[in-house]
Amino acid sequence: MPAARIGRRRFMKSSLAAAAAAWSAPAIMRRALGANADIRVAVVGFHSHGQTHIANYLAMSGVRLVALCDADSKVLADAIAKHARPGQKIDGYTDIRQMLDRKDIDAISVATPNHWHALAAVWGCQAGKDVCVEKPVSHTIWEGRQIVRAARKYGRVVQGDLDMRSSPANWQAAEFLRSGKIGKPVLARGYCYKRRPSIGKAGPGGGKIPSSVDYNLWCGPAPKGPLPRVHLHYDWHWQWATGNGEIGNNGPHHLDLIRWLLGEAGLPRRVLSLGGRFGYEDDGQTPNTQIALYDYACCPVIYETRGLGSKAGDNHMGPFAATGPGGLKVADGFIDPHPTGVAPDNGAFILCQDGYLDMHNLAAFDRNHRKIIEFSKEGRRDPQSNFIAAVRSRKIEDLRTDILQGHLSSALCHMGNISYRLGRAADADAVRKRLAESADAPEAFARMIEHLSANRVDIAQTPATVGPWLTMDSAAERFTGPQADQANALLRREYREPFVIRDEV
Repeated sequence: MPAARIGRRRFMKSSLAAAAAAWSAPAIMRRALGANADIRVAVVGFHSHGQTHIANYLAMSGVRLVALCDADSKVLADAIAKHARPGQKIDGYTDIRQMLDRKDIDAISVATPNHWHALAAVWGCQAGKDVCVEKPVSHTIWEGRQIVRAARKYGRVVQGDLDMRSSPANWQAAEFLRSGKIGKPVLARGYCYKRRPSIGKAGPGGGKIPSSVDYNLWCGPAPKGPLPRVHLHYDWHWQWATGNGEIGNNGPHHLDLIRWLLGEAGLPRRVLSLGGRFGYEDDGQTPNTQIALYDYACCPVIYETRGLGSKAGDNHMGPFAATGPGGLKVADGFIDPHPTGVAPDNGAFILCQDGYLDMHNLAAFDRNHRKIIEFSKEGRRDPQSNFIAAVRSRKIEDLRTDILQGHLSSALCHMGNISYRLGRAADADAVRKRLAESADAPEAFARMIEHLSANRVDIAQTPATVGPWLTMDSAAERFTGPQADQANALLRREYREPFVIRDEV
């Protein structure tokens, strides 16, 4: 039977039976693998970052890449031809359900577009596979929690592929911060400045779907209709049905680092986001300039994204520089190292009572900007190596980023987007009024206006969208208070049969 015609009922019956057989005894330790046993891995989705997963697995001893899955048959065929090895067959699939029916696959890596992440991870758990899932691990907050439930229910090792915990320097920074040598945190800042040009307008009838793509499988849980943009690949990031904007693209890395450094185990008490899609008109829906404010008990967190260049006509990204509590100025000193390209600038600062962590330059400074310590840049390992080590040990605690942590940090991005999506256009004075109760957000907004002005964007003519302050019940992962009903309606999506995550996973 062709892969596309394999029904959800048949898939569930076979995969649940396999899971039940594999996990008839309690606890995750059941399938301990010997030190010399090969881990048989499949990668799902590799038009972009999935290629990194493939390369990492191929470089590991004791790991065999046995299958690849992609809804684009050309991408699939090219990857199989590229990575084939003598005596090692790599099978190709366009339908993940057919691939998951195989009993000889131990683990999968999911690097599909965002709208497929959670469904592929849940189905993988149900089929008895361990899972490494790319950031953001989910398309919505509810989906992320469902992956956690599936991982625990089926006793699977599931890793959120958020890269910051792979760096020894970041572990050293966390230890240094908790030593108290620069006092308690008072403000955390994260940022990603990455040039994002217009995606254009598809016009009547939508864009052209490549003939090599099974569009039904590509859409999966998302609505299936005319392609609502010019290009199918990558530009899905900037539409709500399939992507989560820049804050969902790179934000999970930096927000996970910040939440981990601060020792915050849950979601913040409140969130507010503002921004807009400035500088061009296209089919994109997500903001290319955004500020998200998170009200944590430890200290406020401000996250900023920019998709326009440092100024009009210049695609290069400028450095991050900001003024924090007590007039403390921080800057990353970024210099674009690619005179013919466009390098992103990203990082995080943790401002404390007696100094700050500069996670772009991996160092700690006192309030007079004298370097206290520089963290080692050596010894970084890829997330897939950590995933495979945990697959062997069967110990969740061996994962640097267990799926619970991946879910919570991805949820921060979703919270920011929900506030933005409930927002309304407002003039600068109205935005300042909304931000008045925050000591540091007005400064970030002033820099945003300056940046837009350098790109010939007048927010008097093109107002920013400012969202409401939304209160979050972290334990329930639901919004409360004003506009809670509207916000909670965005906690999950409408699914398209048979590509559905059920309430009971």
